[in-house]
Amino acid sequence: MATGASAQTASAPAEQLAQADGQTADSANEIVVTGNRRSVTLQNAPINISAIGAEQLQRQHVDDIRDLAAFTPGLTISDTGPRSTGSIVLRGLNASDVSAEGNSYDNALGVYLGEVPLYYDFKFLDISRVETLLGPQGTLYGLGTLAGAIRYIPNRPNVTDVEGEVHGRFYGKSHGSKAGYQGDGVINIPIVRDHIAFRSATGYYYDPGFIDYPLLVQTPGVSLPQPDGPTSVSQAGYDANLKKRKDLNFEKTFTTRNQLLVQTSEDLKAIFTYAYQQTKTEGSQSNSAGVLGTGKYENAARYIEPSNRHANLFSLEINANIADIADLVSTTAYTKVRNRSRSDNTDLLLDLDYDYELFPAFTSWNETDDRRKQFNQEVRLVSRHGGPFNWVLGGFYNNQKNHRDYAEHVPGLSNFYEIPGNPDDLEYVSYTKSKVTEKAIFGEGTFHVTSKWQVTGGARYFKYTSNIQGALTLPLLGDPLSPYELKPSGGKAKQDGWVWKFNSSYNFTPDLMAYATYSKGYRIGGPNRVAPCPVPLPDNVQNACALPNEIQYGPDKTKNIEVGFRTQLFDRKLSFNFDVFHIKWAGIQVASSTVNGATGITVNGGSAKSQGFETSFQFRPVPKLAIQGSYSYTDAKLTEDVPGIVTIRTTPNNYDGRPKFTQLNALDGDRLPGSAKNSGALGATYTTPILAGNLIANWVATYRGNVVSRLGWDRAYGDKIPSYVTHRASLQYETDKYSVSLFATNIFDKYAVVSVSNDRSRIGVNDGVAVRFYGQAVLNPRTVGIEGRVKF
Repeated sequence: MATGASAQTASAPAEQLAQADGQTADSANEIVVTGNRRSVTLQNAPINISAIGAEQLQRQHVDDIRDLAAFTPGLTISDTGPRSTGSIVLRGLNASDVSAEGNSYDNALGVYLGEVPLYYDFKFLDISRVETLLGPQGTLYGLGTLAGAIRYIPNRPNVTDVEGEVHGRFYGKSHGSKAGYQGDGVINIPIVRDHIAFRSATGYYYDPGFIDYPLLVQTPGVSLPQPDGPTSVSQAGYDANLKKRKDLNFEKTFTTRNQLLVQTSEDLKAIFTYAYQQTKTEGSQSNSAGVLGTGKYENAARYIEPSNRHANLFSLEINANIADIADLVSTTAYTKVRNRSRSDNTDLLLDLDYDYELFPAFTSWNETDDRRKQFNQEVRLVSRHGGPFNWVLGGFYNNQKNHRDYAEHVPGLSNFYEIPGNPDDLEYVSYTKSKVTEKAIFGEGTFHVTSKWQVTGGARYFKYTSNIQGALTLPLLGDPLSPYELKPSGGKAKQDGWVWKFNSSYNFTPDLMAYATYSKGYRIGGPNRVAPCPVPLPDNVQNACALPNEIQYGPDKTKNIEVGFRTQLFDRKLSFNFDVFHIKWAGIQVASSTVNGATGITVNGGSAKSQGFETSFQFRPVPKLAIQGSYSYTDAKLTEDVPGIVTIRTTPNNYDGRPKFTQLNALDGDRLPGSAKNSGALGATYTTPILAGNLIANWVATYRGNVVSRLGWDRAYGDKIPSYVTHRASLQYETDKYSVSLFATNIFDKYAVVSVSNDRSRIGVNDGVAVRFYGQAVLNPRTVGIEGRVKF
């Protein structure tokens, strides 16, 4: 289980980790972490941090960020499948509706691969550890650390020894029809001993999926999507119009990370990194809540919903010792992320009430092409001169460009309306281009008043600019087929500000430490990726566009106060951590919708707070047995009314007699969506020697409390998603050279909804059409498999 820690001891700069990276002792508290930009054990880290080492990642079969919440108190992650990175909420700091599709980008928290900020679900392949920094981290990390940061720390090249590892996994999944497998390998080669080394980690993952699509149209624009009306489908109607595809939420992921280390000595080294990952799927990990008789593991979409995501990362990290006074650390990175996807768009257009349902074979699909390019440069100096005062001083630059092409297709509708010159049946097409540039300077200093008491203070100044432009076109109304033929419109924004941090800790004894922290976090504003409205705005036609006041949104900030203690008892057989926190959140960024077309955008509105506590323990009653547990309580809610920010369509199962859309107020006291108020885990590991190795038995039970799907969920037809408990276990035999294990996750095949799309106002029959807008993302079913690992 993950272990949180906050302590008082400063130590060597992070660049002195070298071979110490990832080493562990008998206790998880001995994992080396660098969250404060210095190398310390988890026991002595002077910040609130949780960490999971390589050994635990492997034994618990934690492949990517989706599995991290089970081992990190204060973290809620909804596994919404391979179409996106997923929804990640730290300490309840989220105000937007949840989604059955998850997120491909989220700037409420920082996700780092090494030193590079990149919100992406890279596989945990050849990873030394994963660190989670809880609470605002605005001074040292800045970008996107309103709630905290998650850092994947890779194993670095070894300049002295040839190393390698081969790993394979084979498994079956309930409610799926195929077997899953994974194969990966690691190779480390010293090219010039003590000076140059190359390390590569590459893997392929195939997950078979378990969501079927039984209501796909056979021939778009010809086949009837509901041949027998909105309540049921006859066999004859099905055979003539519909078809089925199984297990469409499968995952095919190829990932590779390659590093070249060049060093003259330990005092001057450079690491070149190239990482690439591609993930393909053809369906959502969600059901349709029983529409037209579909089941728990069936989606009622009329089209398959493919997604092709890939990311490229290029980086150069330079570490140089400057006269034993300070380490110079320079990180230069360029990343490209692209996500091309298609989705069933039929219900969206029916929701806008254009009478398209008069065409009996009406269906629609959309295609999205999102591209994000990001250049980062950070330079910092980390003191190494010793003495009672240590410091970090640096500068940061980030340039992010986004480009989004979007199109909606309506097969057969052009012929139905006798509209010529539109061979692709385009109904709506748009593009947006945006550019956000951020600059910052930061510093942090630690003074050791005594050997037991330290005080840390830090500050960061940031400044950003945001530009957006775009256009939209409506080909069914005679507009050009391409929005690039039109004159774009857009807008600009800029903002600057300060955040700061204060931390102090005191060691009463070597086994009892208390700490207190005050910190601020921030999230920059930016553009909404919706095409600006044309001027003048056409009347009585589809206008899914952003008005001038909807094009941009501003920054928001958090202020965090927390206190806690860490202790070890009974000759260090028991380790126990506890902290309480209170966070104020101002100018919150929250998902809303445009006046025209109810298209999703982000707006600023109101204030909120999050308060609670986190605790974890590890107990070793005998050397062979370790019992670990964690629990967190998070009470996150609005602290003022926010008018007109929640959009509903109509009363569930009643699409008559109401306006198209109604804007509701969010109210003081409304619970923030997306995070569990209560969550926890309890596990045990038993290790016994056998022959030349060890037999290791492990069991973990995790609990996720209920989650609300939107602000004012009980008034706005949202959901209180029920709590659930899952179990996982493994039996492993390992030696220094190889390991073999049997494993099972979700042992009792628990069915649970983890997130939802839209709300229950999108349930019912709209002008004779059974609405399929509402979706429920579901938990991965029982998985049982075998795996092996060989090291050389």
